[in-house]
Amino acid sequence: MVSVMAGPATTTQQRILEGMTSAVLLFDENMRLQYINPAGETLFSVSARHLLQQPYQALIEDQEDLQELLQEAVNSSHPFTRHEVSLKLGQDIEVVVDFTAVPLSEPAARQAILVEMHQIDRLLRISREKNQINQQHATRKILRGLAHEVKNPLGGLRGAAQLLERQLESEELKEYTRVIIDEADRLQKLVDRILGPNKLPDKRLLNIHTVLEHVRNLLVAEVSDRIKIHRDYDPSIPEIEADADQLIQAILNIANNARQAIEDKGNITLRTRVERKFTIGKQRHDLVARIEVIDDGAGIPKEMQDNIFFPMVTGRADGTGLGLSIAQSLILQHDGLIEFESVPGRTMFAVLLPISKEGR
Repeated sequence: MVSVMAGPATTTQQRILEGMTSAVLLFDENMRLQYINPAGETLFSVSARHLLQQPYQALIEDQEDLQELLQEAVNSSHPFTRHEVSLKLGQDIEVVVDFTAVPLSEPAARQAILVEMHQIDRLLRISREKNQINQQHATRKILRGLAHEVKNPLGGLRGAAQLLERQLESEELKEYTRVIIDEADRLQKLVDRILGPNKLPDKRLLNIHTVLEHVRNLLVAEVSDRIKIHRDYDPSIPEIEADADQLIQAILNIANNARQAIEDKGNITLRTRVERKFTIGKQRHDLVARIEVIDDGAGIPKEMQDNIFFPMVTGRADGTGLGLSIAQSLILQHDGLIEFESVPGRTMFAVLLPISKEGR
C-alpha cells in the first residue's frame, strides 16, 4: 500500500484513511491508481483489487478535463479544488462530488497525486427538496390570499347579475346577464383548481401496484396503439398508507403530461422501486416507495424546469399548467415529494412516498 506521504503507511495513517467518509485515491506520475480507501471502494461499487493499477481515464470520465489539471498539478506542485463536479465512474455510476487534488513530492520519492472526492449528490438533492417544499408552501399561502381577494368581488358580480336579470323583461338582454353569471362561475372553479386539494387524505393501507394498474387502464383507454405503456414493478414493495383516490389523481396527472409530451408515438414506463434510509425534506425514512413515470418525449425546456410545479406554468398552448401543481400538493399531503429529471428523449417523474411501519 502507498500512503498519503508516498512512502510506507503507518498504522495511524492507515486508520485515518480507512475511517474517512470521503473517497481517497492515490495516483502515481503515470496517473495509475496506487491506493484507494474503503469509502472509495463504496463510491465505485468495486473492490480495490479490481481498481488498483488502472489508469485514471479507465476509472473516471469527467466533462471538465480534470486529467489535464491533475497533470498540471503534478508538474507545478500546486493543489486545486473543483466543486460540484459531475463524474461518471466505471460503466454506469454517475455522481456529483467536490474534487480536491494535492500533489505529493518528497526527495528520492516518485511523484504522486492524492485525490479526495466528497460525494454531494445527496446533500444537493436534500437542499433542492427543501427549497421545493418551501416554495410550494409559500406559493399556496400567496394563492390562498389572492383567492380570497378574487372570490369576494366575483360573488358580488354574480349576485348583481342575478338581481339585474330579474329586472329585465327582454330575453335578449337576459342572455348577457347569463354570460356574466356563467363566466363568474367559471372563474370560481378556476380559482378552486389553482388552490388545489382542500380535503385531507383518507389514508388506508394499499398496494401501490393496484393504484398504478388503475392509472394504466385509464391511459390505455385513451392512447393510440402507437403509444406503448410498459410496467417495471418491484413486487416486494410493502403496502403504503395513502388515500387511493388522491394517489390515482396525482399519478394520472403526471402520466397525462407524459402522454402529451410524446404526442402520438412513444413509450411510457411505470416503474416502482424501494429506497432505503432515504431523506424527504427534513425527515429520514427507513423505507420509501419510489414510483416513476418515464417517457421518451422531447423533454421539459430548461427555462421551465425551475418552475414546473407552479400553477399556470405550461409549455402547451392549450394547457392550464395545473396538473403537476395539483399532483405535488397531493403528494405533499402524504409527507412525500415529486422529483423529476428531464433531457431530450427521457423525462422521469418520481413520486416518493414513505412506507410506514404499519405497511411492512
